[in-house]
Amino acid sequence: MVYYAFKRLLDLICSIIALVILSPFLITIIIILRVTGEGEIFFHQRRIGFKNIPFYICKFATMLKNSPNIGAGAVTIKNDPRVTKIGKHLRKSKLNEIPQLINVIKGEMSLVGPRPVDDFAFQAYPNQVRSIIYNVRPGITGIGSIVFRDEEKILTRQGIDPKEFYVNHVAPYKGSLELWYHNHASITTYLIIIFLTAWQIFFPHSELVYKIFKDLPPKPTSLQLNPLEVKSV
Repeated sequence: MVYYAFKRLLDLICSIIALVILSPFLITIIIILRVTGEGEIFFHQRRIGFKNIPFYICKFATMLKNSPNIGAGAVTIKNDPRVTKIGKHLRKSKLNEIPQLINVIKGEMSLVGPRPVDDFAFQAYPNQVRSIIYNVRPGITGIGSIVFRDEEKILTRQGIDPKEFYVNHVAPYKGSLELWYHNHASITTYLIIIFLTAWQIFFPHSELVYKIFKDLPPKPTSLQLNPLEVKSV
């Protein structure tokens, strides 16, 4: 209980400070989004949250408004035509995630935790994972977010169906990572994950996470990118 109370306090302090510091930058992004693409600024989507109670996540809009009903649906692939030009840059830099600080302040999310997923991705998790994954608040970042930094590339391979591959390969491994997080949750893990999240913005193909957390479940061969895929834009 002491850990979760302290974590909640850290979440609040860090989120409020971040919003204040980033406010001029955020206003610039808002203006750019208003005058480009479809003029949408924020994207709200139903996600599974704490204790499996749905909530609406807030992000900067990076895709066409009707994107859930066209193309790959709930799955986003590399060079997805539904992603807007400015959205591509926001997604690559992870700046589209910043409005989730509001979700953190409201108590719906934490800075660190299992990523809140939509119903499709939640149902793709094994039963054991679904029963416990959100016994903690979902996070803006987490061990799954770090390991699956290249998820869009993984899902963009010739000869595979993105949704089927997600269900059969991505979701089971993501689930094992989130179970690992549940078993290793601590302030130390919290701080290391925040550091690794920032690290991967500058070094997106780094495997440092496996060097720091040596007991992570090994990545299946089917999810490993070859050198050409890693270098591709």
